[in-house]
Amino acid sequence: MTRLIPRDERFFALLADDSANLLEAAQLLQSMLTSYDRLDERVDEIRRVEHAGDVIDHEIELRLEKAFITPFDREDIHTLVSRLDDVVDGVQEIAETCVIYDIQTITDEGRQLADILAGQAIELRAAVAKLDGFKGIDGHLRQVHELENRADALSRSAVARLFREEKDAVNVIKWRDVYRVLEDTIDAAEDAAEVIERMWHKAG
Repeated sequence: MTRLIPRDERFFALLADDSANLLEAAQLLQSMLTSYDRLDERVDEIRRVEHAGDVIDHEIELRLEKAFITPFDREDIHTLVSRLDDVVDGVQEIAETCVIYDIQTITDEGRQLADILAGQAIELRAAVAKLDGFKGIDGHLRQVHELENRADALSRSAVARLFREEKDAVNVIKWRDVYRVLEDTIDAAEDAAEVIERMWHKAG
C-alpha cells in the first residue's frame, strides 16, 4: 500500500553520521594532545571535521522542515543535533586555544581530560546507533555520566595544582582557560546524553 504521508527514513542514518563525526573530532583532539606535534595540520583536520558536521546538521534541519512524520519529537531531534554540534565546536575551540595561547607542553591532566572526552564520544556514538529501538542504550548513557563525574574531579585537582605549582602567572591564565573549555565540552557531551535519555523515556 502506498504510504499517504511520507516518512523520512534517513534520520537514523544522519544522526549516526553526526555522532561518528563527533567521535572523529574527539579522537583527533586526543591524538593532538597526546603527540602534540604538527599543530597547524592537526587543527586544520579538526576544522575539516567540524565543517563536515555542519553539513550533516544542515541536512538534518532541512529534513526536519520537510518531513511529515519524524521518528522522534522534532524539538528533541533539533536539540540533540545542537548538543552534538556543541561538542564538536568545543573540540575545535580547545585545539585552537592551544595554538593561539602558544601552549608549549600539555599537562597530564589536559591529556586525561581529552581521553575522557574521547571516551564519551565512543559512548555517544554507540548510543545514537541504538536510537532505533533503544535496546541496550542505558549502559552507554550511564558511562557518559560517569566519565563526566571523573572529569569534574580531575578538573578541580588540575586547577588546584596549577595555582599551587605554576610560578608563571601567564601560564596560569592560559591553562585555566584550556581546562575551562575542556570541562565545558565534556559537559556538552553529557548534555547530549541527557537529550538521548529524554528521547528514550518518551519512547518507553
